Amino acid sequence: MTIGVPPARTVSAVPAAPLAARVPADVALPQAAGAPRPRPPAGPSAARYGTGPEPVSRPDPLDGVAGWGPVTTAAGVFRLVPVRPEHDLRLITAWMNDPAVAEFWHLAGPAGTTAAHLRAQTGGDGRSVPCLGVLSGVPMSYWEIYRADLDPLARYHPVRPHDTGLHLLIGGAADRGRGVGTVLLRAVSDLVLDRRPACDRVIAEPDIRNVPSVAAFLRAGFRLAAEADLPGKRAAVVVRDRALRHTL
Repeated sequence: MTIGVPPARTVSAVPAAPLAARVPADVALPQAAGAPRPRPPAGPSAARYGTGPEPVSRPDPLDGVAGWGPVTTAAGVFRLVPVRPEHDLRLITAWMNDPAVAEFWHLAGPAGTTAAHLRAQTGGDGRSVPCLGVLSGVPMSYWEIYRADLDPLARYHPVRPHDTGLHLLIGGAADRGRGVGTVLLRAVSDLVLDRRPACDRVIAEPDIRNVPSVAAFLRAGFRLAAEADLPGKRAAVVVRDRALRHTL
């Protein structure tokens, strides 16, 4: 989730070994094929997950996430669709109340809890853009694409101008544990580097206890840069460098 603004805490750079020892040794990409994903309940948002880009009403610090377009991945055609709370709140609230998600996002509760979280971003200046991840026409994940150098993260970990951050949750259990997250993390970080030429690094800070999430980032070409004490969690700060993009 988006990091809050409590008093500053210390950040310590560490070698990858202590965390890496807890990450599965086999980092080969699992097959993304499997049982078809269940579709979310039909609702007013069902018609808006087509191939056309969402209109961009104003410039934003992230170079128009809404217009980044679809990409073809090993799991299917994927695109980021900026959240419209009036259409998407019910679906995102259901995901936030999944115990596997709530353990790390801490947003379980009534729709008002999720709405307040979304409102803080959609009502801002565009430095964080909440999106649905739509795979083969089905919304199946929630993303936050944010400017790490304009985020409170910069108080806890050294960042560079235009560093772009990612937060991610996979909405349905059917899409977890079979490599889909890894496929999409690589696709979205590629999108960031393709669409944001000023950005040289994609950064994320999953909870260090969330070993499957950390492993997915490492499989997707990120490297472990540091461990950091952030508000409410100790994070594994992972980075994907433009300069090393094609080495894996």
